[in-house]
Amino acid sequence: MTLTFYSNPMSRGRIAHWMMEEVGQPYETVWLDYATTMKQPPYIGINPMGKVPALVHDGRVVTEYAAICAYLADAFPEAGLAPKDRSAYYRWLFFGAGPLEAAVITKALGIEVPPDRRGMVGFRDLGTTMDVLEGWLKDHPYLAGDAFSAADVATGSQIGWGLRFGTIEARPVFTEYWTRVSARPALARSTALGEAEIARIKGAEGG
Repeated sequence: MTLTFYSNPMSRGRIAHWMMEEVGQPYETVWLDYATTMKQPPYIGINPMGKVPALVHDGRVVTEYAAICAYLADAFPEAGLAPKDRSAYYRWLFFGAGPLEAAVITKALGIEVPPDRRGMVGFRDLGTTMDVLEGWLKDHPYLAGDAFSAADVATGSQIGWGLRFGTIEARPVFTEYWTRVSARPALARSTALGEAEIARIKGAEGG
C-alpha cells in the first residue's frame, strides 16, 4: 500500500495534511512550488489543474481537499472518521468547500452578487451562511453530531482559518468549537511538518 501526498505548506493542502495525520497510515509527502513543479510534469499529469492538494493511493488519484478527507475516511475506516449516519456528516463536510468558502472568498474580494442574479449562485451572503453554521454548532459539539469526524477536518479548518485571518466573525460558538477541534494531536503534527517546510523554503531563499 502506498500513499503519496502532494502539497504546498501555504495552501489548502494544510487541510488534507491534517487528515493524512488523522488516519495514521504511512505516507510520503511531495512538496511542490507554485511557479515551477506544480505546473510541470510529472505533477501536471496527476492534477492537470496544476494545484494542490492531491493524493495518490495505490495509483488512484484524488484531488480537492474535501474529497481527500472523505476518501481517506472511507479508505481507512479503522480511524473512525466517518459516522454510520452520514447525513449531517456529508452535509457539513461539503458545506465548507461549497457555500462557506464561496461566501468567505467573495466577501474578502469585495464581490457582491447582484440581487437579480442570486439565483445563479450556489451560496448565500456571508451573514446568512454564518447564521446557519452557528445554528447547527449551538446544538452539536461537532459538525457530524457528537463525535469528531472528517467533516471537522475539512470544514473545521475553514472556520479556524477564518477566525485567524478575520474573514469569519469571532462568534463565541465558533471560537469554542475551534478550541475543541484544534486540540487534536494530528493537527499539531501536520502543522509542525508544514511549518518546518516553510522554514526550509525561507532558508533556501535566504530569508
